[in-house]
Amino acid sequence: MAGRINDDDVKAVRDAVPIDAVVSEYLQLRNAGGGNLKGLCPFHDEKSPSFQVSPSKGLFHCFGCQEGGDTIAFVQKIDHLTFAEVVERLAAKAGITLRYEEGGYNPSHQRGERIRLVEAHKAAAQFYVDQLNGPEAEIGRTFLAERGFDQAAAAHFGVGYSPAGWDHLTRFLRGKGFSDKELITSGLSQDGRRGPIDRFRGRLMWPIRDTAGDVVGFGARKLRDDDNGPKYLNTPETPIYKKSQVLYGIDLAKKDIAKSSRAVVVEGYTDVMACHLAGVTTAIATCGTAFGGDHIKILRRLLMDNGSARVIFTFDGDAAGQKAALRAFEDDQKFAAETYIAIAPDNMDPCDLRLVKGDEAVRDLVEPRTPLFEFALRQIVGRYDLETPAGRAAALDEAAPVVAKIKTGSVQREVAVQLAGFIGILDQEYVVHRINQLAQWARGRGGDRRGPAPAARGGARQQQVQAPPVPSGPALNLRSPAHRTERELLKLALQRPELVAPAFDAYGADEFTAPPYAAVRQCIEEAGGAEQGLADSREYLVRVLDATPNEAVRKLITELAVEVFHGKSIDENYAGEHLVKVRLRAVDRRILDVQSSLARLGSNVAPDHLAAAQNEVWVLQQYAQTLRNHGADAL
Repeated sequence: MAGRINDDDVKAVRDAVPIDAVVSEYLQLRNAGGGNLKGLCPFHDEKSPSFQVSPSKGLFHCFGCQEGGDTIAFVQKIDHLTFAEVVERLAAKAGITLRYEEGGYNPSHQRGERIRLVEAHKAAAQFYVDQLNGPEAEIGRTFLAERGFDQAAAAHFGVGYSPAGWDHLTRFLRGKGFSDKELITSGLSQDGRRGPIDRFRGRLMWPIRDTAGDVVGFGARKLRDDDNGPKYLNTPETPIYKKSQVLYGIDLAKKDIAKSSRAVVVEGYTDVMACHLAGVTTAIATCGTAFGGDHIKILRRLLMDNGSARVIFTFDGDAAGQKAALRAFEDDQKFAAETYIAIAPDNMDPCDLRLVKGDEAVRDLVEPRTPLFEFALRQIVGRYDLETPAGRAAALDEAAPVVAKIKTGSVQREVAVQLAGFIGILDQEYVVHRINQLAQWARGRGGDRRGPAPAARGGARQQQVQAPPVPSGPALNLRSPAHRTERELLKLALQRPELVAPAFDAYGADEFTAPPYAAVRQCIEEAGGAEQGLADSREYLVRVLDATPNEAVRKLITELAVEVFHGKSIDENYAGEHLVKVRLRAVDRRILDVQSSLARLGSNVAPDHLAAAQNEVWVLQQYAQTLRNHGADAL
């Protein structure tokens, strides 16, 4: 059993690794005001950003799906790691040596599975790079040179070579302390007759990295005729490698994709290399699978789906390339970005194009020209004889259902008119009506019962707006003035404790009428009160979160800790106003409670009890009047 990580070391890791730097490895962040950042939530599909990050507090919260927490919680959820695995991973990045309460200093057998598999891949990647310089790898170096890639290019992309022997890598990794079970699980080795053997042998190796830059798999290219395997062999599905969820080159391209709001999707590893070396640094490729929904999610988080975003697909002009383009078009509606297709002259891929015509030709290739929907429809209608009525009717029969899938009514009509032109049908309204009928029929069968989304991008294709997910936390009545005031006061206590402490710490949980807010107040009290936030605001928030009784309260606290204030000037006057309002309502409620109690008892009340109650009411009324007259000074 791994020992418990020292609390001081966990705090050091939290402080050393900024949450915005970590989150930015997975999605694009933009200024949200008030020192916060926003982006598209990686935990649920959304069209406008509701995911907020507070760098000063080290917290994130999504106002759509209610996920929230600190840096560790973010990495735990997005990479499916345990708490210890995340701390170890972030500590390695920050150069922090972890101590364990039981078991001493971080021995390798205590590491989590993902950490170990990533470390094995990192060691394997360096091993393959080292092998590329050996005499056996001359065939690999020749392959690269013939495609225009020199030693510097190979080093930039981490290209290596796997020796042709049976177990060179396996023995190397065993020497690094990795077990046979870890090597098999990682996909780097496979079962042989006498134990594990190398999965990749005698091949050129491309490391496949995730968005965070960790090597999670490899793509291996066949070099010799006596190799009976496939031309390209990829890592099998493993706990850290899912081919439908990785994009080759994303680690190198993500910053430029976010900066330029543009991504170029190519078909192979050498095409990515050629594009980047030619100056198209937003190029990425899938890894042995078609471009699909999970790939779209990765790009959408980087592109932020703004109106100027562009995704350009480069496919070969052959039948396979056309089929790939049509598959991409099926997912086209999942983008808010405009999608285009680029096909090089003579059906050359970017790598060949760079060899024959140079870098400029590659840069020119990926300039948006043909919208993907136009290409897809032309491919469909091109299979029919449009000179005959029967051919035109057949083309419409196949193409109309494709156009009917477009969710935005205005865009659907525009494309329907273009389809009529492609086919040569003069009666455009007939085509529009036919496609509209198909769309209504599909909705009637349950394919999509929601109405079209309003246009929001000035005529560009817009996605249908999905209903926001139901919050998982407790219900709150935000129309209630009391609840709104209590919410603001709790936000002040979490975000700006210097404005409300120490007065806030004298407030009881019963002064908050909403049970969820009372629970938050209780957590703050158990963490030592708002005054604890004056010394170290991050550690204070960690202590508050550690005091939560359940996940619902925890999510509410992260939400309150990053939510913007409603006031224009967040100062002592604003804080005092909310302190007074919450206290005054609590005093007024107590007065009503005592008076109601006396009314219920009527003439049966004992004289001493009546006198005490009347005295309490008088004191409370005097206090309420003082609060109204003097505000926060009366607290």
